[in-house]
Amino acid sequence: MPETPVRVAVIVGSVREGRFGPVVADWLAGVAGAHGGFEPDVVDLADAELPLAMPAFGAEPPAKVVAEVAKVAPRLEAADAFVVVTPEYNHSYPASLKNAIDWHRPEWQAKPVAFVSYGGISGGLRAVEHLRAVFAELHAVTIRETVSFHGAQMRFTDEGVPTDAGAEVAAKAMLDQLGWWARSLTDARAARPYPG
Repeated sequence: MPETPVRVAVIVGSVREGRFGPVVADWLAGVAGAHGGFEPDVVDLADAELPLAMPAFGAEPPAKVVAEVAKVAPRLEAADAFVVVTPEYNHSYPASLKNAIDWHRPEWQAKPVAFVSYGGISGGLRAVEHLRAVFAELHAVTIRETVSFHGAQMRFTDEGVPTDAGAEVAAKAMLDQLGWWARSLTDARAARPYPG
């Protein structure tokens, strides 16, 4: 009997005009779909206008904010796993990504998160290291294997395919781990509520 596909939300972390993130996210979603066992859903944070100001603790956000959060929240809640596609801005990740993480706190809990990063010489890896600490605070499990592209815009063809065949090898290793953790944590959450 075939296993149920892992629903993986591929999150485009940058909302900057002219961003390269959608190219990287579309490639990764294609690799995940071809990998077998994954059902990818590309979640572009540019599609929701999440305000930077959070409501006071215990207060209900305004209806307009609730509507913007609802554009993303159900898709994150439905996901069994996540792949965060992030650039590196000033040795860290974009404010838009941190904002989305904070607005959707319960959706991450007891689920695995993998990273695909891009940027200058570091390939976005400093952004990933900062994100690991943030997701640990949210009780998510981060995957050790990552995919990173330094000088990403020069490393993809016009058709959105990496010029280095090693990228797909790295993505497969990452997805293998992500799938294992997704299934293990899904089974664990079904067996007993997470005590977080």
